[in-house]
Amino acid sequence: VSALEWFAHKPLGGGIFWIQERFYESGNRANIWLVQGSERDVVIDAGLGLRSLPDYLRDAGLLAPDEGAGPRPLLAVATHVHFDHSGGLQHFEEVAVHSAEAAALLRGDNYEAVTWLWDREVARPPRPGWSAREFRVPPVRPSRLLQEGDVISLGDRQLTVMHMPGHSRGSICLHDKDRKILFSGDVVYDGAMIDWLPYSRVSDYVASCQRLMDLVDRGLVEKVLPGHFNIFGAERLYRLASNYISQAGVCHKISTCAMRSIASIALRFTNSR
Repeated sequence: VSALEWFAHKPLGGGIFWIQERFYESGNRANIWLVQGSERDVVIDAGLGLRSLPDYLRDAGLLAPDEGAGPRPLLAVATHVHFDHSGGLQHFEEVAVHSAEAAALLRGDNYEAVTWLWDREVARPPRPGWSAREFRVPPVRPSRLLQEGDVISLGDRQLTVMHMPGHSRGSICLHDKDRKILFSGDVVYDGAMIDWLPYSRVSDYVASCQRLMDLVDRGLVEKVLPGHFNIFGAERLYRLASNYISQAGVCHKISTCAMRSIASIALRFTNSR
């Protein structure tokens, strides 16, 4: 399976493209976003990495030339280091991640990456005889460490980093303030929020959801491009965030703690093979 076959994309207008891994048939399949700027292009999350995403972007004609001198600089930003978002970072020369998860990315920590892949989820294996047991997120040295409030400049558009822990300790959203677009990673998507993984924390998630609601209250977000599933608007964002806060009581925290213990044992076992 070539890179051109493995990925597919949909133009959304305004220099934004929605990319997915066609043959990764799982609820864990992450959305990949390409954002084109006048001086730099940014890929937000990079998928599993079973095929080269930069090769696909080149072959699909999505890397526009920079004043006739080859493609514009390309930066891959991981919203967090979980395997479905970070596995493909290995194929990029420039990589950015929040500082809280930089060490995990640098050492290829598949426990923190919560690597959990099954043969049945990969409809077209990368080569004959390949097994999901082989899959690991390899060590990647980030070229840029992100912090709350940092701005990633693409020339004619700016993406502001919002550190939003809860799902993971280094989870971020990227906010295009001028266009009122939020790239939310796994901080929020149109589904149940996962807060029972290693380094998840319910109290952090509540605080992050309060920030999401504040963005809506201030009219700063109109469209959410999430890490999974479909795009949605401000009203749905507010409801998802407020619903999480309303159910994050003592009972939820106790059940989450139990689930985290089970998940941690399973991930330790799986990633020690």
